[in-house]
Amino acid sequence: MKVYISTGFLPTADILALAAAADRLGYDGVGIPDHVVNFAELTTRYPYTADGERRWPPFTDWPDPWVLIGALAQSTSRVRFVTTVYVAALRDPYSAAKAIGTAAVLAKGRLELGLGVGWCEEEFALMGQPFAGRGKRTEEAVELMRALWAPGWTEHDGEHYRTPRLEMAPDPPPIPVLFGGLTDLALRRAARYDGWVGDLMTTEQALEIVGKLREHRKAIGRAADEFTVLAPLIDVFGPDDLARAEAGGITHILTQPWAYYCKPDAPIDAKIDAMATYRRDFRLDRH
Repeated sequence: MKVYISTGFLPTADILALAAAADRLGYDGVGIPDHVVNFAELTTRYPYTADGERRWPPFTDWPDPWVLIGALAQSTSRVRFVTTVYVAALRDPYSAAKAIGTAAVLAKGRLELGLGVGWCEEEFALMGQPFAGRGKRTEEAVELMRALWAPGWTEHDGEHYRTPRLEMAPDPPPIPVLFGGLTDLALRRAARYDGWVGDLMTTEQALEIVGKLREHRKAIGRAADEFTVLAPLIDVFGPDDLARAEAGGITHILTQPWAYYCKPDAPIDAKIDAMATYRRDFRLDRH
C-alpha cells in the first residue's frame, strides 16, 4: 500500500514544508489538486457533495500544479507527485504538455498525471474552452501530449487538434496517466489508462469501484495488477482498515494525517508531528 499526502486546501507555504517532511518520513507521494480560479457565485452544482456546495471557503490557495511540483522536486528526492486532478481540457494541449513535461524532467520522473474532465462550466467559459465534449477532447489531448513528449518529430491530425510537423523539448521520462470520475463512463475511460483517482469515499464504496474497474480492464484485455487505484478513504482509522483496503485492490490512499491528531489550521510543526505519529500508529513500514 502506497500512502500519499493530500495538499488540498492548504496554504502554499505549508505544502512546501509538508512535502519535504513526507520525503524525510518515508511517505510515498504528494497529491496536488487543480483549479484556475474560484468563483464567488456558481450556477454549476459541485458534484461531490450532497448539497452541491463546494468543500472549500473563498480565498483558499490553489497553486499551479506544475510550478509547485517544479519547486517541490528541488527539496525532495524520493516522493512522487500526482495531480488530483488536473483539468487538461481547460487548457490548450501544447501549453499543458510543455508545463507537465518540464515538471516531469525537474522531478526526474517522479510524476503521475491525474486527470479529470472537469465539472465547473463557468471555469471553462472563462478559459475560452467548450464545456461540451470535454471528455473526448481530454482523451485526444492525452494522445497528442504523449506524442509531444516522445523523442523526434510530431504530427497529429485529430478531431479536435491538428498539429503540423514540430518538436517539443525537453523530452520527459515516462508519465503514467490516471483518470478520475465516478460515472461508468469515467471508470471505463480510466480502465484504458494507468490508474484511477477517487474522491472522498468509504472503503466499501472504493472496493465496489475496484470491482468495476477490474471488469472494464478484463474486457479490454488489460491486467488488473498493473493498475493504480488511488482513493482518499474516510473510514481508515488504523492498520487493520488499511490492510483491508489493500487486500481489496486499493493500491494507494490519499490522506491528511493531521486530521487524526490536530485541527486543520494547526501550525505546520504540529502537522509534521502528526505525520510522524500516523506512520507509527498505522504501521506504514509494514506496507
